[in-house]
Amino acid sequence: MCFAQQRGMASSPKQQDVNGIPVEQWDGTLFEALAKAGGSVYSNYAVGYNNVKVEDANKHGIAVGNTPGVLTETTAELALSLTFAAARRIVEADNFMRAGKYEGWLPNLFVGNLLQRKTVGIVGAGRIGTAYARMMMEGHKCNLVYYDPYPNKFLESYVAEYAKLLEKHGKEAPVSIRKLDTVEAVLKESDVVSLHCALTDETKHLINSERLNLMKKDAVLVNASRGPVIDEVALVKHLQENPNFRAGLDVFEDEPKMKPGLADCENAVIVPHIASASLWTRAGMATLAACNVAAVLKQQPATTKSMLAFVDDPFDKIPGEAPSIVNAKDLPKDKFPQFK
Repeated sequence: MCFAQQRGMASSPKQQDVNGIPVEQWDGTLFEALAKAGGSVYSNYAVGYNNVKVEDANKHGIAVGNTPGVLTETTAELALSLTFAAARRIVEADNFMRAGKYEGWLPNLFVGNLLQRKTVGIVGAGRIGTAYARMMMEGHKCNLVYYDPYPNKFLESYVAEYAKLLEKHGKEAPVSIRKLDTVEAVLKESDVVSLHCALTDETKHLINSERLNLMKKDAVLVNASRGPVIDEVALVKHLQENPNFRAGLDVFEDEPKMKPGLADCENAVIVPHIASASLWTRAGMATLAACNVAAVLKQQPATTKSMLAFVDDPFDKIPGEAPSIVNAKDLPKDKFPQFK
């Protein structure tokens, strides 16, 4: 049962707004019910909104909000954590200790991969992909390759300047970045591949059996984007057949369920969709979602300010504007005159 149904939205004649979470599927049925109940705005408690059929919201005159700008570093940090937990076999070693199996140091006990100066591949070089890339490059001197439909000139320039800094002050070998023409090229070359692409018809099962077989046998695959980007059945098979291949997963194809066999793969680190689960970020998401709703009900315009103005400033300084209404340009102007 979805959050809106639990609150009795469909039967309430006074319902004006709904905040929802990204595991709820919002389509014409719920938007029609919200409109009939007098509602005018729905805000997703997430930056992504692939769970929302925005065209259905437009049809019923419902503004759709989301919560961008406060998940970038938090999500990138979680992807980084999954990367090293998988590469250094942290969860396996932790379980080993808790089971009372440790009897003394051994030279081959839970040997993993050193990632310093390895090649990191980014699929989707947006804000989160960029933050993750910088963490791996600055912290571990990794070289970067990436695939994205658009060149990331900021990241390319940043890496070039950082490479100069290393040469000048540290007398170290420079780091590098290259935009590759295909996902396949990234997979073949990388020691670590981190997925940061949006879920679309084109990216569903982007990582399938054929592409998994292009990766290095001891590579690490990280997904903190959306579960269906990976063909999970194919991943389970690949993990079973390649014990030195490792995965770090925050999201799953049939969330909250996992495909059969994944839980038994010791070479996979699996966590329950917690990429945004830092206190600052979750509080910020709640604030942005609430501000979206409040601003629409007060007929306040969409903001041009940074999202940080809504979450870092004192409460009485929060802008009287909507942080992010994704369909503002498509809404009827007689009902939403503030979105001109």
